[in-house]
Formats: sequence, structure tokens, C-alpha cells
Amino acid sequence: MEKQAAPPAGSQTLSRGIRLLEILAGAERNLSIAELAAALDVHRSVAYRLLRTLEEHNLVTRDGAGHVGLGAGLAALNSGVARNLQQAALPVLNEIANELGMTCLLAVMLDSGEAVTLVSAAPRQTVAVVAYRPGYRHPISRGGPGKAILLGLPESAWPAELGPELRAELAESRSRGYASSHDEVVPSLKSVAVPLMLPGQPPASIAVIHVVIPGTEGEIAERLKLGAQSVARAYGA
Repeated sequence: MEKQAAPPAGSQTLSRGIRLLEILAGAERNLSIAELAAALDVHRSVAYRLLRTLEEHNLVTRDGAGHVGLGAGLAALNSGVARNLQQAALPVLNEIANELGMTCLLAVMLDSGEAVTLVSAAPRQTVAVVAYRPGYRHPISRGGPGKAILLGLPESAWPAELGPELRAELAESRSRGYASSHDEVVPSLKSVAVPLMLPGQPPASIAVIHVVIPGTEGEIAERLKLGAQSVARAYGA
């Protein structure tokens, strides 16, 4: 069998740097260089060189203990991602968050089959606020936001690995018009979500998350549906 050539060093370095940012985006705390090296399956020296480059562009930062987190430079990059969609969605997310007292977010589907938070809004006045920062990603088959995205797609477009139990759950969710979850992505968190399909944009969803969901899921879903319609109008769909 002919041996395949190794990928160019430059592309491998870029791939590792992107993967490092993805790991930090999915982490719930800052990570040590040793933890990042283990997650990337590289030597600490390789991870350190990647971090140095990302630090120069303000994409990562290190705290007093030397642990690594995402840097402020990502905010400038994120502001240009789906700019029109973010501008249309953010006022609606803020309105829902303050009305319901829960963090409200917009998630979109990635080509990798994951759901990623594009933008989120936290309520101004509430006893407890759940932080759900943009860039947080998880499998599309887990959590309310991901499942709601699947509700907006035909079954033929669902991942082939979905089991019969999950397919039955999605069928039931589709009949009632919203998806929900509990303890699926982050322990103790509940979510309610509805699909959002816009021309020229990846499949998306609007969701609220909280430790305790006040009111009924159906009532919250109806408010989210109104929000999805408002986003669509603001986007010009």
C-alpha cells in the first residue's frame, strides 16, 4: 500500500492552533499548558509555541497561575461572524432574557455536526445568572439548542448515528414545536429551544437556559417562537 504523505507542517500548525482555541472555548475554566498539551496530544513545548503565537494576536491570555483562557482579540473576530444575524438577534435575545429572567442564546449548526453558541444575552436583574459565552459548542444531538436545530431539518438530514430513542424524542418535540433538555450539556442546567431557519444562514435555534425553568416549557417555547419571528423580520426574511 502506498504510504500517504504527511500534511505540510504549516497546515498542521494552523490546525493545532484552531483546535487549541476550540478546546478553550469548550472548557468551563482556564486550562494549564499541560492540560492543553494532553488534549492536543502534543509535547508541552509544541503547545507552548502555539500559545505564544496566539498570545501575540490577543487570542488567548494567561492568568496569574499561568492557566490559559480565551483572549479579548476573539471578540473582534466574533463581531464579524454572521454580523447581520447577530445584529438582528441580539436585541430580541436581550428582550427575552430580561422578560423571562434567563440567559437567552442563538446557536447555529457547524459543518462538523456540532451546535455552537453564536451570541447570548443575560438578564439584567435576576438572583442567579447562567453564563453561556459565544463559541461554546457541543454535539448537535445533545441539549435543547442542538435538538431544536434538528427539528428545523428534514429527517433525511439528521446524523445517521442518531438512535431510535432520540429519533422518537425528536418526533415528539417536533409535534409540540420545541425541544427541551436537562443535564445533557452542562450538569444541572435546563433548556428550552425552538428552531430558527433563515435564508443564507446555517440552521439555527433560539434557546433559554437556567438552573430552574420558571413557568411551563410550553409557555416559554411560545415566547421563543415569537422571538424567532422577530429575528426573521429584523434579518429581512
